[in-house]
Amino acid sequence: RMPQEEKRLAVAVGRAIAKRRNASHLTQERVAERLGIGVEAMSRIERGLALPTVVRLSELADIFDCNIADLVTETSSRATDQASHLERLLSKLSGDDRSMVVDIVETLTNRLDQRRP
Repeated sequence: RMPQEEKRLAVAVGRAIAKRRNASHLTQERVAERLGIGVEAMSRIERGLALPTVVRLSELADIFDCNIADLVTETSSRATDQASHLERLLSKLSGDDRSMVVDIVETLTNRLDQRRP
């Protein structure tokens, strides 16, 4: 059995991999084939039942045309990693859309901060 923190990381990384795979319009079967693994092994990775090795993360990053860090920092609970992820998301938007998203995040952050004891 995986320790709790490792399990949390495996689930988060699995979600990031599934998200990248879907965004790349690839099936689990196609990715598994390119990795030389079975579909069940690919499914276990995406469901967080298996934590991929650094080598496997590198292969996945090549398939999805992203950096290994993209597969990991998207799952991080560190504010700096989350800020980097948001920066990548915002960079895809027009100036007006970025401003709208920043306003929404600011409003939500203020509201949530007021709820803290």
